[in-house]
Amino acid sequence: MIYTKDKDYLISFGKHLKKMREGKGMSQEELANSAEVSLPQITRIERGVINPTICTIKSLSKGLSVEMSFMFEFDKEL
Repeated sequence: MIYTKDKDYLISFGKHLKKMREGKGMSQEELANSAEVSLPQITRIERGVINPTICTIKSLSKGLSVEMSFMFEFDKEL
């Protein structure tokens, strides 16, 4: 079960991922291909429906050509 505060964090992470992807001019499909992550998984992460593993986040950072630490640079109170 995902607790409410965790759900809010996942939603914030997903919005941040979407903003980074769009900032790079990438579609979800392009990110999925470059990160070697399934398109449905990208969609669910961006919507805050699933909690991605650290390995998935690493793949996403490579697909976006950003440092992994940048994946966590978004505003959200914990």
